[in-house]
Amino acid sequence: MKVEPYWWEASPPPEPAETALKERCDVAVVGGGYAGLHAALELARAGRSVQVFDKEYPGYGCSMRNGGIASGTTKMKLSELIATLGLERAKRLYQEGIDAENWFERFLGEEKIDCDYLRSGRFVGACRPSHLDALRRDGDAVSKHFDKDVTPVSKAEQHSEIGSDYYHGGVVTPEVAGLHPGLYHTGLLERALAAGVEVHSGCAVTGYRRDGDGFDIETPRGQVRATELVIATNGYTGAELPWLRRRLVSVASQIITTEPLPREVMDRLMPKKRMLVETRNMFHYYRPSPDNSRIVFGGRAGASSNRAEVKAEALRRNLVAIFPELDTTALSHVWWGYVAFPFDFAPKLAHVDGVHYATGFCGSGVVWASWFGNLAARRIISESAVSTQLGADPFESRPLYWARPWFLPFIIGWYRFRDAF
Repeated sequence: MKVEPYWWEASPPPEPAETALKERCDVAVVGGGYAGLHAALELARAGRSVQVFDKEYPGYGCSMRNGGIASGTTKMKLSELIATLGLERAKRLYQEGIDAENWFERFLGEEKIDCDYLRSGRFVGACRPSHLDALRRDGDAVSKHFDKDVTPVSKAEQHSEIGSDYYHGGVVTPEVAGLHPGLYHTGLLERALAAGVEVHSGCAVTGYRRDGDGFDIETPRGQVRATELVIATNGYTGAELPWLRRRLVSVASQIITTEPLPREVMDRLMPKKRMLVETRNMFHYYRPSPDNSRIVFGGRAGASSNRAEVKAEALRRNLVAIFPELDTTALSHVWWGYVAFPFDFAPKLAHVDGVHYATGFCGSGVVWASWFGNLAARRIISESAVSTQLGADPFESRPLYWARPWFLPFIIGWYRFRDAF
């Protein structure tokens, strides 16, 4: 079992190469993941000189460690948004997710990035009968207010979607896609470099100071003067960025991959090659690999340990609970990365003291990081606010929170209790 992302088999991480810094640039971008590279690409194509700084190498974080599920959904269902925010605001928020998904698909097509992108749809499994009722109510709200089909699936019918009796039915949303996250990041990096973006691997930003009409950026290789500063570090935000760190809760997300399975087994377990997720609090997300040869299975199980074998076994037990016939199946890979949540569970596009932040993607960063990175660049280019419903919300911290989520074990324990009983 390799302790590294399965995606690295087809798309190895870029070799860190020390490059000379330029003393001045129009825009400095901190973070070389999806958000940072999208911002850099859009800015460079608009004629700005851009330098990207990454403390490891571009894509080291969750951009090359995620599960490869491309969705513009938020953590709150449409029915919940309507109840808490009112119909019109809820519709605008939900519509932004649709717009982001469609923009993302157009971007991949226009750039000709070959990353196994496919809108195969998503099956959401109901872990209790009452969960199925809630899924159906939310699906009715979506179908009523948007031109989208959310199809309910009864327990008796669910074998057409998943070869398991674990769930009490579910719903299918057809617009969700899957892709190969490593190939996507590689293609994005190639286009950024071709546009003239300077990318500095192994070059952490250790601090910055706003001075007059720009920023002095501190790095171990020297100081850089930039007119604009974009920070896109998400779950890997360090102590050198204290303002942002106090507004994000970083959470480990683990993933395992099975050894290759017989074709007939894959066709039985995942007959429509859907992306899959479920309704329990400590939920799992999973999918067939892009070549449909194995299962990629992720979730929060195992987050309390940094030992690869503990994480792998915690996830394997849950995989087998859903698919008992995989009890003797070996695992080929285990890995993990850190996702980040703002306190209101909404992705953020913030502009504070002259700094542009694109962050807090709540585990759905394939679409949202790309979208908000692009929006951050457009805000700089237009020198005005851009249209976003999610990014318009306040970016708040909490009293006594200093980037150490001491409360997470209590929350996780409560979630486990609710899931069990």
